[in-house]
Amino acid sequence: MHYRSLGERSRASFLFLLTFLFALSLIAPVHAQTVSSITITLITPPDSLNPAFTYERSGLLIRDLIFSGAWTFDDKLNPVPLLAVQFPTLANGGVSKDGKVITIKLRPDAIWSDGQPISSDDFVFTANVYTNDNNHSILQRSPYDLAIPKQGPDANQVNVKAPDKNTVVITFNEVYAAWPATLFRAVLPAHILRPIFDKAHSLEGIDWNLHPTVSSGPFTLKNSDAGSLTFVRNDKYFGTKAKLDQIVIQIVPDAATQLAAVKVAVADMGTLLTAAEAADLRASGAPVQIMAVPGGYNEGLFLNFANPILADVKVRKALASAIDRVALIAFAQNGIAKPSAGFWDGTPYQDASLQPLAFDADGAGKMLDGAGWKVGSDGIREKNKVKLKLRFATNQRDFRTQAQTVLQSQFKAIGVDIEPTAYPNAVFFASYAAGGTLATGQFDIAEWSASPDYPDPATTRFLTSQIGTKENGFAGANVSHLSDPALDKLFETAAKTADAAARIKIFNQISKLMADKVYWIPLWQSADLWAINKRLMGVTIGGVSPWWNAASWTVG
Repeated sequence: MHYRSLGERSRASFLFLLTFLFALSLIAPVHAQTVSSITITLITPPDSLNPAFTYERSGLLIRDLIFSGAWTFDDKLNPVPLLAVQFPTLANGGVSKDGKVITIKLRPDAIWSDGQPISSDDFVFTANVYTNDNNHSILQRSPYDLAIPKQGPDANQVNVKAPDKNTVVITFNEVYAAWPATLFRAVLPAHILRPIFDKAHSLEGIDWNLHPTVSSGPFTLKNSDAGSLTFVRNDKYFGTKAKLDQIVIQIVPDAATQLAAVKVAVADMGTLLTAAEAADLRASGAPVQIMAVPGGYNEGLFLNFANPILADVKVRKALASAIDRVALIAFAQNGIAKPSAGFWDGTPYQDASLQPLAFDADGAGKMLDGAGWKVGSDGIREKNKVKLKLRFATNQRDFRTQAQTVLQSQFKAIGVDIEPTAYPNAVFFASYAAGGTLATGQFDIAEWSASPDYPDPATTRFLTSQIGTKENGFAGANVSHLSDPALDKLFETAAKTADAAARIKIFNQISKLMADKVYWIPLWQSADLWAINKRLMGVTIGGVSPWWNAASWTVG
């Protein structure tokens, strides 16, 4: 078996890389003129800067710079109040005794960058944006859709009330234990966006989504184009003012360009590196430190249950057993990642008795034989004159396309024909309306790393209610089209269980059920790898909100 090395693949774009590095180097004089400016590289541009419409990592990272929520999480996973005066608890009265009502007291001094106050009206507007069916690109409406009144004149409105300008009250129909990780992670400006929504009845595709005119974070957007975004300090920020004057985010075309930019210190921060890139940087002597930050992610394969072939658990188990994870990790993760046993591996929510599935190609072949899939003359299995051929989709990150190559070979060894395709992030994760690969079901197997609502284990990706349908505008996180009433019931029970120990036991059952039924195929545990130039100080990357303390960053 032969795989092309990273160096061989990089040489194909060498001339382009030199040209692009020259363009990047034009930013370097800014460091000399303005010592409080830094440059960060991102491989993919944000799909949206409106936090309600982004699910892609670039957009979520930038959210930390320009939008505040009620609270964030630090690098130790502790909640840190932002717009809220304090984090709601049972002890301080922010959580009702029955666990259904959350009351958030807001800072009276918080203002948008245009000087307008941030009030409870912004919170109510934000909640209603998330649940309005006209906003088709919003894939995950939870937890706001769990607080919709069941009947009455406000039946189409979220049960988020504003008794006064500095108080927000959220009433859930049932106990919803995961609210700390999902509720009001960012708040939208009602005074800017409500007039637009009232006129168009939607915020889909508006220019503001890519060019927000106001900020509630430590920075505000100064300008943007296809290649870069410039953020400057928000002097009206209600929190501690940012120490940096400016952050330039440069969009680079590929991982090789980012690596080169970090090595020559054109970029002060390289984001979401692969293990091979981190090893390369360590060996290069570049003036950087590598930060490995657990983020609750486990790399794995999502299966499309709309394909009747994958409805057979024997086929799913055969695919999972055919994977030599040691060989896969050696090639795609430079040998430093650990094989994963499940979606919640590395957390208390995973059943500790579960182990990564052993590599057993012979056993996988026997399972397919037992399922009626016989090897044809071309080495590919078939059943009822149907070839065992599966579409394998992923995005264009190098380590995923490398994994795709390895898995294609390993699956072929058991007689499964794989058709691999790698899509740009903007296509792979796009909405149904935009023809997104996942949302429109253009896959049988899809690889990506999906975290639950970390640090909470809750996820809607496997709920029947989250399957996209005509009735819900094809919005929903369950792109696998998996439907299991027993699994739904466990998730429902966990969502209503406020006791942490009891909830862990329920998620242990969930992880065991998913492993037994092979509803998701685990590959390896993922840690986010960051390259930080040694001149950039005060950086503590968080696993939940990576740039949570961007206001404290400084340069030496």
